Amino acid sequence: MQTRRLGHSPLQVAPLALGGNVFGWSVDERRSFELLDAFVDAGFNLVDTADVYSAWVPGNRGGESETLIGKWLKQGGKRDRVLIATKVAKWAEHPGLSPLNIRQAVEGSLRRLQTDRIDLYQAHQDDASVPLEDTLGAFARLIEEGKVRAIGASNYGADRLAEALAVSRRHGLPRYESLQPEYNLVARAGYEDALEPLARREELGVICYYGLASGFLTGKYRSEADLAKSAARGGAVKKYLDPHGLGVLAALDEVAAAHRATPAQVALAWLMARPGITAPIAGATRVEQLHELLGAARLELAADEVARLDQASR
Repeated sequence: MQTRRLGHSPLQVAPLALGGNVFGWSVDERRSFELLDAFVDAGFNLVDTADVYSAWVPGNRGGESETLIGKWLKQGGKRDRVLIATKVAKWAEHPGLSPLNIRQAVEGSLRRLQTDRIDLYQAHQDDASVPLEDTLGAFARLIEEGKVRAIGASNYGADRLAEALAVSRRHGLPRYESLQPEYNLVARAGYEDALEPLARREELGVICYYGLASGFLTGKYRSEADLAKSAARGGAVKKYLDPHGLGVLAALDEVAAAHRATPAQVALAWLMARPGITAPIAGATRVEQLHELLGAARLELAADEVARLDQASR
């Protein structure tokens, strides 16, 4: 498996990351273990989760995803074959990025994950109420203690991310080595307008989420009637059912047919081919579905095919 370096960190990641938000939500323990085994056995290594996953599910309180991943790590003997990325700041039990909260949150994550280190610890969202040097100083202490290997930022605006990077340089603190933004063929501007130039200039790793636009780019949803196929995702994809979104699906269909691939594989391959993208994040609820998505890493798009998708998605 060809790996890519995550920013300037020591982490080498395969070109597709597994989204862990489904664990403890739409996937139970047995299926979670099957998916994690299949992912790692196929040569991939980055699993992304968060302490807040999946607090939105009735009956859950948060921490369920980390807990299931921890059980898998404990019984599977594959800790050295996987990189664990988790996040702090969004969970009501550990909100924000104060040094005290970061300390308490990381201890909880390590306990649930049943591991002695987190490979990538990410600020799940910005916290303007805390000075950046305080937040980064707290992360620095975790790195010094060996509890965290690298840090990243999720859902940061370009101005605040640039400021954080400047604070790291000015104070000799660890910098955010990665960025986790929303980015896909039907949601490009939010990343490309300001974050992409910054990420490429600073040589940050980029592990984007919603790579399949909540399932829209699989081609499963092409009309209002199709929204009923998924109560969980139907509402999220309705906004893409317009001439622009349907035009993107038509381009995906065209390229997919040329490769005997699926629209989802092409959509992920487009992300992997994008300069500066380290690994898109994708989730799966079935092993067969996961193997389909992993096939995107073997798909090489021609320059004219990338151009066709670029044109359709602008």
